[in-house]
Amino acid sequence: MELTLVHLYPDLMNIYGDRGNIAALAYRCRQRKINLKVKAVSVNDRLTPGSFDLLFAGGGQDRQQIVVSRDLKTKAKVIHQAADADIPMLTICGSYQLFGEYFQPFSGPKLSGIGLFKAYTIASKKRKIGNILVQSRWGELVGFENHSGNTWLKDKNQALGQVIHGFGNNGHDQTEGAIYNHALGCYLHGSLLPKNPHLADYLIRTALEIKYKKTIKLQPLNDEFEWQAHRTSAKIGR
Repeated sequence: MELTLVHLYPDLMNIYGDRGNIAALAYRCRQRKINLKVKAVSVNDRLTPGSFDLLFAGGGQDRQQIVVSRDLKTKAKVIHQAADADIPMLTICGSYQLFGEYFQPFSGPKLSGIGLFKAYTIASKKRKIGNILVQSRWGELVGFENHSGNTWLKDKNQALGQVIHGFGNNGHDQTEGAIYNHALGCYLHGSLLPKNPHLADYLIRTALEIKYKKTIKLQPLNDEFEWQAHRTSAKIGR
Protein backbone atom coordinates (compact mmCIF):
# COMPACT_ATOMS: atom_id res chain seq x y z
CA MET A 1 0.00 0.00 0.00
CA GLU A 2 1.07 3.57 -0.54
CA LEU A 3 -0.03 7.08 0.34
CA THR A 4 0.81 10.53 -1.02
CA LEU A 5 1.03 13.36 1.49
CA VAL A 6 1.05 16.99 0.40
CA HIS A 7 3.09 19.22 2.70
CA LEU A 8 1.82 22.76 2.14
CA TYR A 9 4.33 25.62 2.37
CA PRO A 10 7.16 23.73 4.15
CA ASP A 11 9.53 26.61 3.34
CA LEU A 12 7.27 29.21 4.97
CA MET A 13 5.16 27.46 7.60
CA ASN A 14 7.43 25.32 9.76
CA ILE A 15 7.77 26.83 13.21
CA TYR A 16 8.36 25.09 16.57
CA GLY A 17 9.29 21.81 14.92
CA ASP A 18 6.09 21.28 12.98
CA ARG A 19 8.04 19.29 10.39
CA GLY A 20 8.31 16.59 13.06
CA ASN A 21 4.72 15.66 12.25
CA ILE A 22 5.83 14.58 8.78
CA ALA A 23 8.70 12.60 10.30
CA ALA A 24 6.30 10.79 12.64
CA LEU A 25 3.91 9.86 9.83
CA ALA A 26 6.80 8.70 7.64
CA TYR A 27 8.26 6.56 10.44
CA ARG A 28 4.96 4.93 11.32
CA CYS A 29 4.23 4.17 7.67
CA ARG A 30 7.74 2.81 7.08
CA GLN A 31 7.46 0.42 10.04
CA ARG A 32 4.33 -1.02 8.44
CA LYS A 33 5.80 -1.17 4.93
CA ILE A 34 3.42 1.54 3.73
CA ASN A 35 5.11 3.67 1.09
CA LEU A 36 4.53 7.31 2.04
CA LYS A 37 5.40 9.81 -0.67
CA VAL A 38 5.77 13.39 0.60
CA LYS A 39 5.21 16.14 -1.94
CA ALA A 40 6.11 19.74 -1.07
CA VAL A 41 3.66 22.30 -2.47
CA SER A 42 4.44 25.98 -1.92
CA VAL A 43 3.69 29.40 -3.39
CA ASN A 44 2.85 29.31 -7.12
CA ASP A 45 2.89 25.49 -7.16
CA ARG A 46 -0.23 23.80 -8.51
CA LEU A 47 -2.24 21.64 -6.14
CA THR A 48 -3.69 19.00 -8.43
CA PRO A 49 -7.13 17.54 -7.61
CA GLY A 50 -7.00 13.90 -6.61
CA SER A 51 -3.21 13.92 -6.29
CA PHE A 52 -2.94 13.37 -2.51
CA ASP A 53 -4.28 11.15 0.27
CA LEU A 54 -3.13 13.29 3.21
CA LEU A 55 -2.44 17.00 3.68
CA PHE A 56 -0.35 18.79 6.31
CA ALA A 57 0.40 22.48 6.91
CA GLY A 58 2.32 23.98 9.84
CA GLY A 59 2.58 27.30 11.63
CA GLY A 60 4.40 30.50 10.76
CA GLN A 61 4.85 34.16 11.64
CA ASP A 62 2.50 36.93 10.52
CA ARG A 63 4.73 37.93 7.60
CA GLN A 64 4.67 34.38 6.24
CA GLN A 65 0.91 34.23 6.71
CA ILE A 66 0.49 37.26 4.45
CA VAL A 67 2.20 35.45 1.58
CA VAL A 68 0.40 32.18 2.27
CA SER A 69 -3.00 33.86 2.54
CA ARG A 70 -2.68 35.22 -1.00
CA ASP A 71 -1.53 31.94 -2.49
CA LEU A 72 -3.93 29.74 -0.54
CA LYS A 73 -6.85 31.28 -2.43
CA THR A 74 -5.58 29.62 -5.61
CA LYS A 75 -5.69 26.23 -3.86
CA ALA A 76 -8.94 26.69 -1.94
CA LYS A 77 -11.22 24.85 -4.38
CA VAL A 78 -9.02 21.76 -4.45
CA ILE A 79 -8.68 21.74 -0.65
CA HIS A 80 -12.44 22.05 -0.16
CA GLN A 81 -13.08 19.24 -2.64
CA ALA A 82 -10.56 17.01 -0.87
CA ALA A 83 -12.05 17.73 2.56
CA ASP A 84 -15.54 16.97 1.24
CA ALA A 85 -14.14 13.66 -0.07
CA ASP A 86 -12.99 12.88 3.51
CA ILE A 87 -9.26 13.25 2.82
CA PRO A 88 -7.57 13.64 6.24
CA MET A 89 -5.73 16.89 6.90
CA LEU A 90 -3.79 18.38 9.79
CA THR A 91 -3.20 22.12 10.06
CA ILE A 92 -1.28 23.76 12.90
CA CYS A 93 -1.45 27.32 14.27
CA GLY A 94 -0.96 29.79 11.38
CA SER A 95 -2.26 27.33 8.80
CA TYR A 96 -5.19 26.48 11.07
CA GLN A 97 -6.06 30.18 11.22
CA LEU A 98 -5.96 30.52 7.43
CA PHE A 99 -8.12 27.42 6.96
CA GLY A 100 -10.71 29.44 8.87
CA GLU A 101 -12.56 32.45 7.49
CA TYR A 102 -10.01 35.14 8.29
CA PHE A 103 -7.17 36.29 10.55
CA GLN A 104 -7.07 39.91 11.70
CA PRO A 105 -3.51 40.86 12.79
CA PHE A 106 -2.68 43.83 15.04
CA SER A 107 -1.71 45.98 12.07
CA GLY A 108 -2.45 45.76 8.41
CA PRO A 109 -5.41 44.37 6.53
CA LYS A 110 -7.45 41.34 7.41
CA LEU A 111 -6.00 38.14 5.93
CA SER A 112 -8.66 36.14 4.15
CA GLY A 113 -8.81 32.42 4.83
CA ILE A 114 -10.40 29.66 2.79
CA GLY A 115 -13.31 29.05 5.18
CA LEU A 116 -12.93 25.31 5.57
CA PHE A 117 -13.36 25.77 9.33
CA LYS A 118 -16.26 28.00 10.39
CA ALA A 119 -14.01 30.08 12.60
CA TYR A 120 -12.18 33.40 12.65
CA THR A 121 -9.09 34.67 14.45
CA ILE A 122 -8.31 38.10 15.91
CA ALA A 123 -4.90 39.07 17.29
CA SER A 124 -4.86 39.76 21.04
CA LYS A 125 -2.39 41.47 23.35
CA LYS A 126 -1.96 38.35 25.48
CA ARG A 127 0.35 35.67 24.12
CA LYS A 128 -0.76 32.17 25.02
CA ILE A 129 2.34 30.04 25.67
CA GLY A 130 2.87 26.71 27.39
CA ASN A 131 2.02 23.05 27.49
CA ILE A 132 -1.54 22.19 26.61
CA LEU A 133 -3.64 19.13 27.40
CA VAL A 134 -6.84 18.49 25.47
CA GLN A 135 -9.58 15.88 25.79
CA SER A 136 -10.70 14.75 22.34
CA ARG A 137 -12.59 11.93 20.65
CA TRP A 138 -9.23 10.14 20.36
CA GLY A 139 -8.46 10.52 24.05
CA GLU A 140 -6.03 12.98 25.60
CA LEU A 141 -3.80 15.01 23.27
CA VAL A 142 -0.69 16.84 24.42
CA GLY A 143 1.17 19.67 22.75
CA PHE A 144 2.78 23.08 23.15
CA GLU A 145 0.99 26.28 22.18
CA ASN A 146 2.46 29.69 21.38
CA HIS A 147 0.02 32.10 19.77
CA SER A 148 -1.41 35.57 20.27
CA GLY A 149 -4.44 35.03 18.06
CA ASN A 150 -7.84 34.30 19.58
CA THR A 151 -9.81 31.87 17.43
CA TRP A 152 -13.57 31.75 17.80
CA LEU A 153 -15.68 28.89 16.47
CA LYS A 154 -19.12 29.67 15.08
CA ASP A 155 -20.21 26.24 16.34
CA LYS A 156 -18.45 24.90 19.44
CA ASN A 157 -19.47 21.37 18.44
CA GLN A 158 -16.82 21.66 15.70
CA ALA A 159 -14.00 21.87 18.26
CA LEU A 160 -11.17 19.35 18.12
CA GLY A 161 -11.48 18.97 21.88
CA GLN A 162 -11.88 20.54 25.30
CA VAL A 163 -8.97 22.16 27.12
CA ILE A 164 -7.95 20.43 30.34
CA HIS A 165 -4.89 22.61 30.85
CA GLY A 166 -3.71 25.56 28.78
CA PHE A 167 -5.40 28.23 26.72
CA GLY A 168 -6.70 26.58 23.55
CA ASN A 169 -8.47 28.56 20.86
CA ASN A 170 -8.91 31.76 22.83
CA GLY A 171 -8.31 31.21 26.55
CA HIS A 172 -11.99 31.75 27.39
CA ASP A 173 -14.37 29.05 26.16
CA GLN A 174 -12.18 25.95 26.78
CA THR A 175 -12.31 24.88 23.13
CA GLU A 176 -9.25 23.83 21.17
CA GLY A 177 -8.97 23.42 17.42
CA ALA A 178 -11.62 22.63 14.85
CA ILE A 179 -12.82 19.68 12.78
CA TYR A 180 -14.43 19.44 9.36
CA ASN A 181 -14.97 15.83 8.27
CA HIS A 182 -11.42 14.40 8.66
CA ALA A 183 -9.71 17.80 8.41
CA LEU A 184 -8.23 18.92 11.73
CA GLY A 185 -6.94 22.30 12.84
CA CYS A 186 -5.28 23.11 16.17
CA TYR A 187 -2.66 25.13 18.06
CA LEU A 188 -0.70 22.07 19.22
CA HIS A 189 2.94 22.38 18.27
CA GLY A 190 5.43 20.14 19.96
CA SER A 191 5.49 18.37 17.51
CA LEU A 192 2.00 16.98 17.93
CA LEU A 193 2.12 13.54 16.27
CA PRO A 194 5.31 12.07 17.80
CA LYS A 195 3.76 12.45 21.26
CA ASN A 196 0.27 11.42 20.17
CA PRO A 197 0.67 8.17 18.20
CA HIS A 198 -3.05 7.45 18.41
CA LEU A 199 -3.77 10.61 16.40
CA ALA A 200 -1.02 9.83 13.89
CA ASP A 201 -2.50 6.37 13.33
CA TYR A 202 -5.97 7.85 12.91
CA LEU A 203 -4.69 9.98 10.04
CA ILE A 204 -2.84 7.07 8.42
CA ARG A 205 -5.69 4.58 8.80
CA THR A 206 -8.30 7.05 7.54
CA ALA A 207 -6.20 7.92 4.50
CA LEU A 208 -5.80 4.23 3.65
CA GLU A 209 -9.49 3.49 4.12
CA ILE A 210 -10.54 6.40 1.90
CA LYS A 211 -8.03 5.46 -0.80
CA TYR A 212 -8.57 1.70 -0.84
CA LYS A 213 -12.26 1.79 0.12
CA LYS A 214 -12.02 -0.92 2.76
CA THR A 215 -11.58 -1.28 6.51
CA ILE A 216 -7.92 -1.10 7.51
CA LYS A 217 -6.40 -2.57 10.67
CA LEU A 218 -2.95 -1.14 11.26
CA GLN A 219 -0.16 -3.33 12.58
CA PRO A 220 0.55 -2.37 16.23
CA LEU A 221 3.92 -0.73 16.84
CA ASN A 222 6.14 -0.57 19.90
CA ASP A 223 5.17 2.91 21.09
CA GLU A 224 6.87 2.77 24.48
CA PHE A 225 8.90 5.94 23.91
CA GLU A 226 6.03 7.79 22.26
CA TRP A 227 3.70 7.12 25.18
CA GLN A 228 6.42 7.94 27.68
CA ALA A 229 6.76 11.35 26.03
CA HIS A 230 2.98 11.69 26.03
CA ARG A 231 2.64 10.86 29.73
CA THR A 232 5.47 13.21 30.69
CA SER A 233 3.87 16.07 28.76
CA ALA A 234 0.47 15.29 30.26
CA LYS A 235 1.89 15.48 33.81
CA ILE A 236 3.39 18.87 33.06
CA GLY A 237 0.05 19.97 31.72
CA ARG A 238 -1.96 19.12 34.85
